[in-house]
Amino acid sequence: MKKKINVYVIFMIAAFFMGTMFPFAYSGVDTGLDQLKILVDVMGKIQDNFVEEKDAKDLVTGALYGMASQLDEFSEYISVDDMKAMREETKGEFGGVGMRLNSSKPGELIVVTPLPDSPAYKAGVEPKDKVIKIDGRPVSEMKSDEAVAALRGEVGTKVKVELERKDEKTGKTSTKKVTLKRTKIIPEVVFSKMMEGDIGYIYVTDFSGHTVEGFEKAMQTLQDKGMKALIVDLRFNPGGLLDSAVNLSKLFIGDNKLIVYTKGRKEEFFKEYKSNPKAKYADIPMALLVNEGSASGSEIVAGALQDHKRAVLIGSRTFGKGSVQQVISLPDTSGLRITVAKYYTPLGRMIHKNFKAKNADETGGIVPDIVVPFEPAKARAATFYTTNLIYSPSKKTAEPEQAKAEDPVLQRAVELLKAREVLGNLNVKEDAKAQ
Repeated sequence: MKKKINVYVIFMIAAFFMGTMFPFAYSGVDTGLDQLKILVDVMGKIQDNFVEEKDAKDLVTGALYGMASQLDEFSEYISVDDMKAMREETKGEFGGVGMRLNSSKPGELIVVTPLPDSPAYKAGVEPKDKVIKIDGRPVSEMKSDEAVAALRGEVGTKVKVELERKDEKTGKTSTKKVTLKRTKIIPEVVFSKMMEGDIGYIYVTDFSGHTVEGFEKAMQTLQDKGMKALIVDLRFNPGGLLDSAVNLSKLFIGDNKLIVYTKGRKEEFFKEYKSNPKAKYADIPMALLVNEGSASGSEIVAGALQDHKRAVLIGSRTFGKGSVQQVISLPDTSGLRITVAKYYTPLGRMIHKNFKAKNADETGGIVPDIVVPFEPAKARAATFYTTNLIYSPSKKTAEPEQAKAEDPVLQRAVELLKAREVLGNLNVKEDAKAQ
């Protein structure tokens, strides 16, 4: 009886809110209440007849997940734990020990690399070390995300970690116990290097709270080395914070020009995002690399630079994720991510594609000025050669995780920027007189 009462209490609360929060739509409440009655009946049937006992709260949570997921590909109900993790991720920093981990197998946590100058690096943690205990608890008894969460925590707190290390020469294993003091970890999201012909290359992995800061530091380093042209690589960049993408665009676009705008069903979701009067890097010749893994924030940058003819785009059509999600906090600190608007480029092109259409891959997104087909798997290997560095405290080295792969997209950008410099130096009038 108690279980059924809980279900009907949920029903009455839902009915109350439908009547008080949405009085303007009260004419449609009867239909809503009819559906809620069916929901309550289904919950009651499950609790009475299902082979295992089910808690009403779990059933409601499941209904919330289903309700949000049927809206579109990007709307979702977010659990309390996931909301907490999302806040840390979007800030671009968290309290941790500084290890990039591989948790592909259940109950196993392998160190890919300690991050430079992190607590793990300073304690001598090496690539390929296996994390076997965290605060005395065996990792084999933990889920992967649970183990990773156990390593994170408040800045200044400590965590005891036991590692297993295999000697590459003898094959023997040994254990190492370390106590690590958590510090603020800011993951690297910007990677740079100088290429031939005084061309700078910057790879941006995502748009977090520290992306623009890291980008400007990379630009300064490259300029100090004599950079004359720039390649920005946004391949496999899934996006992130809107402000971060807009602010990156502002570095290259000035004169108060439109960068992106949004339109939704409500007037409040019509917003324009414009550049500053002056751009910090307004004149440097520039190529932008994109592919089917470039989404959301990456597409905002690509659309703005292309529409304003600020950069030449090279690669393949971008993903086509041009919708705006708003995260609404719920009373129990869980949340609801819901699509409220769509993005449009300065010239009015809608970025979002129709994912349910038969020709979905041929709609939406940003089409590059120069299309260079490149198999995604090979492109990922080539792109991540620059970013996935392995740091070894004992060897004092930072080596690529895998062998360098050929990258025809990057090579085309280099050739184009070289050609631009050569063509710019040609004296066409003098050549005409000579003839």
